[in-house]
Amino acid sequence: MTFDSVFMATLAAILLTLAAHVIARVLARKLSWLPMVITALVLVLVFLFVLQWDYNNYYSAAKPVFDHLLGYVTVLLAVPLAAMNFKGLPVKKLTLIVAIASVVGALLPMSLAYLFSLSHETLLAFATRSVTTPIGLSVADLIKAPLAMANLIIIVSGLIGGTVARFLFRGINDDRAKGLALGLAAHAFGTVEAWQISHTAGRYAAFGLAVNGLVTAVWVPIFISAIGI
Repeated sequence: MTFDSVFMATLAAILLTLAAHVIARVLARKLSWLPMVITALVLVLVFLFVLQWDYNNYYSAAKPVFDHLLGYVTVLLAVPLAAMNFKGLPVKKLTLIVAIASVVGALLPMSLAYLFSLSHETLLAFATRSVTTPIGLSVADLIKAPLAMANLIIIVSGLIGGTVARFLFRGINDDRAKGLALGLAAHAFGTVEAWQISHTAGRYAAFGLAVNGLVTAVWVPIFISAIGI
């Protein structure tokens, strides 16, 4: 492929993805029950079908750009964290919650993979389930887990968590609890949903995502190495 054709394919993939995101965002504002991430995903598939654009070609064009941007998005999580009011924050309780979430988020899926006699590579990939994609792929690389499988597990778990959260939160009125739960359980996808709930929920989701990612990235490789999996 020539440079011009690669450039045009990449530009088209970016514009299509952004269009899906903008439309999904508008719909989510009007229909609060509608999960923005799922809507954007469906819109991308609809656009590809209408345009008769093969998914593999779209993926090949979009992947290099968005893979590069993932790292910057993770760093940008520092912005809402900086806006948080940490005065009077129950640090001990939050530390305990994050620690439990980090351990359960990694060990529970690994244990299930072991009980169902899944492959060694699959077991390792499940160790990255509870962290956002850039951090999860870094952890996967350290523990020699298959990157493609780890990426799929992270995305699917995030989509499921972000989608069912609204139904699970019925009767819960504390936006801090909602946001923290979404950030810990559904990482980036959950954080997107949390921002739809409120700014407070979004900030706590970003806090949970960032701290959980940091903690998991430290202990999981050490744990895997120590037990010799």
